[in-house]
Amino acid sequence: MAAHTTRMLLLGAVAMFEPVNGYQIRRELVSWRVDEWANLGPGSIYSGLTTLEKLGQVVRHDLADDGRTVAVYEITEVGRGELARLLGEGLETVTLFNAVAFHAAFGMLPLLPRDVAVRHLEVRIHELDRSVREWDPGSGELAPPHAVHGVRHWLDLLGEERAWLVGTVERLRAGEFDLAGEPWRWVPPADDPGRQMQVDRDRYRQLLDQAAADAPA
Repeated sequence: MAAHTTRMLLLGAVAMFEPVNGYQIRRELVSWRVDEWANLGPGSIYSGLTTLEKLGQVVRHDLADDGRTVAVYEITEVGRGELARLLGEGLETVTLFNAVAFHAAFGMLPLLPRDVAVRHLEVRIHELDRSVREWDPGSGELAPPHAVHGVRHWLDLLGEERAWLVGTVERLRAGEFDLAGEPWRWVPPADDPGRQMQVDRDRYRQLLDQAAADAPA
């Protein structure tokens, strides 16, 4: 699961910000504090990008940018397919004691069309209900009292998550949040690094277009 979450985070970051350089991906993921909750250290990000390149899920372009060479990444169609699979799996799969994959996938919800996001979350609600039935200790006679008490704590947390998910689906159906294929309404603060990333992204696109135009026929 940890490897899947790492791949999801890296593919998602590239898909969100492409064309994007490795340092920008690292800075963005570090700002999400992935080293604390997803066990993805800064040093693993570059090696992870290399692995994704070998798998054909991202493509690397070495661009001449203002007198220096910059490695810029874009996601491939193979990568998009893998990312869609990982996002769906992360959003739908309920693991009683570890929700890291879900949190990673939900953080990338804007990459999904609205109807797809709703469908995944509705499946998760169904899976939560199934997990509650499976883990219900009943009268509690078949396990030590402290263990039963612990299980009931986890079931209470699942109940809270279910209520949150139902509310989230309602908000999605009402048109809240910014999702794929829709106008982006949220405006970052003036000092947000994302503003510079957008400037860099536009410049990288121009460089890529120029490189394609200059390539031999």
